[in-house]
Amino acid sequence: MIDAEALASYCTTLLEAERISDYCPNGLQVQGQRPVRRLVSGVTASRALIVAAIAADADAILVHHGWFWKGEAPCLVGMKGQRVGLMMRAEQSLLAYHLPLDVHPVLGNNRQLAEVLGIEAPRPATDDGLIWQGRLPQPMPATAFADAVGRRLARAPLHVAAVDRAIEQVAWCTGAAQRHLAQAHALGADLFISGEISEQTVHEARELGIDYLAAGHHATERYGVQALGEHLAEHFGLEHRYIELDNPV
Repeated sequence: MIDAEALASYCTTLLEAERISDYCPNGLQVQGQRPVRRLVSGVTASRALIVAAIAADADAILVHHGWFWKGEAPCLVGMKGQRVGLMMRAEQSLLAYHLPLDVHPVLGNNRQLAEVLGIEAPRPATDDGLIWQGRLPQPMPATAFADAVGRRLARAPLHVAAVDRAIEQVAWCTGAAQRHLAQAHALGADLFISGEISEQTVHEARELGIDYLAAGHHATERYGVQALGEHLAEHFGLEHRYIELDNPV
């Protein structure tokens, strides 16, 4: 058992959150009254996740996508007010870690995605840790790798084929990182993986000569929060349960 403020302080130190400039506050976003014995994790602090956490009698919720984004109206009304109201009535706490949970070298989304996809020698390829690079165990056709990604993520990726060749060097950045495609090409990657795709991404991939997999924002970012939740459960003797909510994006 641990209070939510101490739990958030530990996470903030572990993930070095204070050194990372982000689009939202990282750490304790809602402070409930309950000491934390049972922790629920999920990708996004949606109403559906809160309702599921209440049903699970969770004391705290840990997410990758929390609230209070830059440029967002700060008033707790409408949808946001309803979400907060649910948590406050249940006396639950909300902990959220965005970019710090993308870039962490062990628990982060990028590192964990490499484990799931079987990418060897994964390492940060940029100073900010947002783009990672590694290699496949052996060269294979891009279509075969795309099929393997679909099986392992339980979601068929959108594959933009650029060049008919075997691929070996892979770069990736989870979430909405299609804007980094040119950087991945400059790193010498044969293929780049991210979560989402924009109209111009198709043309960029074809003209640069680098295959692109849009494997799902949710699908690529559900592993870091699970790894962090399991770490906290082991470190503090908590009960932890990850709740998967279907999201096709």
